[in-house]
Amino acid sequence: MAAGVAAFGVGLVCGATHESRAEKAVRAFAKAWGKGDTAAMYRSLSPDARRRFSATAFRNAYRQNAMTATARAWTIGRAKGRGDVFALPVRVATRIFGAVDGTVALKASDAGVDWRPYMSFPGLRAGERLDRTTRMPSRADLLARDGTPFSKLPDIAPDVLGAVGPMPAEDVARLTALGYPAGAQVGTTGLERFLQERIGGTPGGDLRAGARVLAHTEPKAARPVRTTISPAIERAAITALAGRLGGVVAVRPRTGEVLAFAGIAFSGLQPPGSTMKILTLTGALEAKVATPKSTYPYATSTTLSGVKLENANGESCGGSLALAFAVSCNSVFAPLGATLGATRLVSIAERFGFNHPPGIPGAATSTIPPASEIGDDLAVGSSAIGQGRVQATTLQMVRVASAIALEGREPRLTLALREGSKPAPTTRVVAPKIAHTVRRLMVGVVRGGTGVHAQIPGVAVAGKTGTAELESTKKCPPQPDTTTPLGQAPVPESCQDSASRTDDTDAWFTAFAPARRPRIAVCVMLVRNGAGGDTAAPAARGVLIAGLKR
Repeated sequence: MAAGVAAFGVGLVCGATHESRAEKAVRAFAKAWGKGDTAAMYRSLSPDARRRFSATAFRNAYRQNAMTATARAWTIGRAKGRGDVFALPVRVATRIFGAVDGTVALKASDAGVDWRPYMSFPGLRAGERLDRTTRMPSRADLLARDGTPFSKLPDIAPDVLGAVGPMPAEDVARLTALGYPAGAQVGTTGLERFLQERIGGTPGGDLRAGARVLAHTEPKAARPVRTTISPAIERAAITALAGRLGGVVAVRPRTGEVLAFAGIAFSGLQPPGSTMKILTLTGALEAKVATPKSTYPYATSTTLSGVKLENANGESCGGSLALAFAVSCNSVFAPLGATLGATRLVSIAERFGFNHPPGIPGAATSTIPPASEIGDDLAVGSSAIGQGRVQATTLQMVRVASAIALEGREPRLTLALREGSKPAPTTRVVAPKIAHTVRRLMVGVVRGGTGVHAQIPGVAVAGKTGTAELESTKKCPPQPDTTTPLGQAPVPESCQDSASRTDDTDAWFTAFAPARRPRIAVCVMLVRNGAGGDTAAPAARGVLIAGLKR
């Protein structure tokens, strides 16, 4: 082994002062392999080899063997030999088999490397194929943040643990690359899925060249994993949901720890309604199309693209920017969104996480259409108030609240407890000054606006309600291609008929408390459950209180 390791490096030892064209081809091939440049490797092949194997077939041979071996890195040594046969030492660092050392026997001539598929992995011989047989260790236990096994918390375990079963289709490629066998039982929902790679352990088994074993390793079980879930806050989240279809998420902004979740918080995509106005407000302040001193005429409706949009229940609203935000005035914010424009609206939404995977396996990606596809001012205005084709999860909107809570920096969320509750890595999404203004206006929502039912004595709560319309109306017929995952056609909030039933709307509320130095951020979404201020805000209040007691 020591002699083999000493041989690794870049270059070619020829043993002669003159380097033949065959030796040059092998040297170029080895150098390109060391860089992972399969295109350059392919150019080193002889014309006959290129006729036999296309560039795609050549590249796929290396790709497939890398996946089979769970390769992480390749180290290419110095080729030795003369004439037409060269021994090329190769070391492959793998995820589950450790370091696999071997030699690739290269044939070369003045025309180039006479490549064959067995030369794509060390130790393979002509006619052999790389294969593996793996098996999984037993799964590790999942613990609450206080160290209590969930098996001892039967009142909350069903809501957070999830299920184990065959690999979900969207996880197959990733888990297979980690060495999981095709029949592996893995987490399919809940913590079992979100933390699969932490609790699944390391597979073990044999890496084979045909019938020969190149490497062997035993499966290794993972240690028990302490999650970020607080039993007390989780109970509050379950109580808040109260058996209704919807989602609840609680986060500690400073650390990014997910303290609790319930229902379809990570998977349920719905129009976010007026919680989207947090982003519209942020974008408008950033683009200076609105300032804290801006004022707007009182009106019961507005007109965009020739369509009259009425405020909910025909209410008249306007005045200062702070007041319009506090009462969630659509006749102000829909035109404000249209003035901001599709490009800037989409940009601010994407900075806050829309159109990007949320970083938790299995969690749905919240979406807003590309700016070029949103449409006219009516469509942009509708998107700005969380309707149209905007879709969000409860998880996404708690991320928005957390970013405002942290003065414009979005924390990276985690479900596995970090040592010492260290601050989370963050990404700057908006300037602190703008975040401060948005926070102040969110405080106004709870202090005297649509979110008064989330008030907590002695605590400043910053929040935003949302009421997302799901049914069509005579005044604002929906576009035929705009449907939610539940099959309803969303229309702008201000199009809602005042006589509509409460089951025509999703209720939203996202908030953090205390407003300064927040200890908890919460989002509640209740499908077809009335207005956000009436149902989601009081539900979130209980979760906020539980978090503040920690």
